[in-house]
Amino acid sequence: MMSQIPVKKKRQPAPPLPANPEDHACFSDVALCLVEKRMGASRKAFLTSLAQRKGFCVEGANSERVTHVVSEGNSGDEVVEWMKRNGSRSVDAAGSGPALLDISWFTESMSAGQPVEIEPRHCLRVAVHAETLEARGQVAAYACQRRTPLAHKNQLLVEALETVAEEALFCGSEARNLAFSRAASVLKSLPWTIRGVNEISSLPCIGEHSRKIIQEVLEDGASAEVENVRQSERYQTMKHFMKIFGVGVKTAGQWYQEGLRTISDLQAYHTKLNNAQQAGLLHYRDLNSPVKRSEAEAIVQEVQKAVDQFLPGASVTLTGGFRRGKPSGHDVDLLITHPTEGQEVGLLSKVVSWLDSQGFLLYHSNRRNTFQVLEDPELSISTATMDRFDRCFSIFCLNYLHGSVKRDSSAWEPACGLKDSGDAHGWKAVRVDLVVAPYSQFSFALLGWTGSRNFERDLRRFSKHEKKMVLNSHTLYHPEKKIFLTAASEEEIFQHLGLDFIPPEERNA
Repeated sequence: MMSQIPVKKKRQPAPPLPANPEDHACFSDVALCLVEKRMGASRKAFLTSLAQRKGFCVEGANSERVTHVVSEGNSGDEVVEWMKRNGSRSVDAAGSGPALLDISWFTESMSAGQPVEIEPRHCLRVAVHAETLEARGQVAAYACQRRTPLAHKNQLLVEALETVAEEALFCGSEARNLAFSRAASVLKSLPWTIRGVNEISSLPCIGEHSRKIIQEVLEDGASAEVENVRQSERYQTMKHFMKIFGVGVKTAGQWYQEGLRTISDLQAYHTKLNNAQQAGLLHYRDLNSPVKRSEAEAIVQEVQKAVDQFLPGASVTLTGGFRRGKPSGHDVDLLITHPTEGQEVGLLSKVVSWLDSQGFLLYHSNRRNTFQVLEDPELSISTATMDRFDRCFSIFCLNYLHGSVKRDSSAWEPACGLKDSGDAHGWKAVRVDLVVAPYSQFSFALLGWTGSRNFERDLRRFSKHEKKMVLNSHTLYHPEKKIFLTAASEEEIFQHLGLDFIPPEERNA
């Protein structure tokens, strides 16, 4: 007779967890949120189950009951971003609210079977200011959509990017120049100081090359690439030559290729100079010393007096960096107009002749207005990429002593004997651009001549790519409707483009 083999009893399954984990929780004053970023969904599910078995309540990011946020491999800033992106209202950009904790706190709590005391080593540091993350998601791609004050919070980073942008310009690489310039422009607009490379990941216009430079500056205090550029002979020479009035990239590059390195070399090798360059060398020190706002305003007054003699009622407006709030600059840009359209025709030549006769002009070169609306509007606008107003490029003699000034613009002094700053003799040479605009075009001219260069460039780019319109310093053209849009103020131009108005002092992109 065969012995009976006992039947193996089936193992009973573990009772399921309550439908509401809170009913099973032992620590009612603690609610965990596990950050899935870098942790992964499967590991998060495992840790959630573990925590619930230990008596912890686990909530989603959007729950207002969350008291402890647990993360693995993320910074405090990244956790704040993830929480807000997943609907959390209890965490702000400064990290206040629930405790932001490293996975080490969770591990120790699971081992202890209860929440352990939070120590500094468990806490994730939030480096950014309170407004940072909120503002980060609102950084627009175009400079004309961003408010950029004169003083910004990322000086070292901006200077590094602007250096490589300038070097790219010297090398004739417009694309690289624009890329670095746009990256620098974005950093200028930020209301916080960048402290970690993770803070720029979601910013527009920050390419891989710019990111590398930013990271080097943040980690080492300087970028090796940028320092090499600054120390290079070519960069220093190009920068030196381009400080001469009338010298551009092409001329400076040609001189460098010819072996010239200093201003003294220009005389030693009998370099052929045009009239503007001769005047630029003669007044080199003055033209490369800052122009104070008080000096710019004094020039405005003198020009206004001259304008009033020939066309009463005409206005002279100080534009450029001074209109954007700068306390000093390298030149003075003046925009002249009259409320009666057509009255301004011929005004500039009269004003310039009078200023010259009174000893105010050390050098001047006039260009006449060549802008005209042709039968084909698109041809009109395409032939005026910047502006074609009556314009005078000049070197103005700002006379502090209000006496006569004798000058000889037909000769230039040896480079080794460049004249001392005119200020020491009671007068100073200042670069001044005089521009006359018809009243119907004045708002467009004022917008264009106020700057900054990056702001204006992006304003035109936004008009073309986002609004399918063409903007320049004369007008705004709508190709689809085949009409020129009028504007009595800068505000109206922004309205035409669907942009929030940005005042001049916030256009320092």
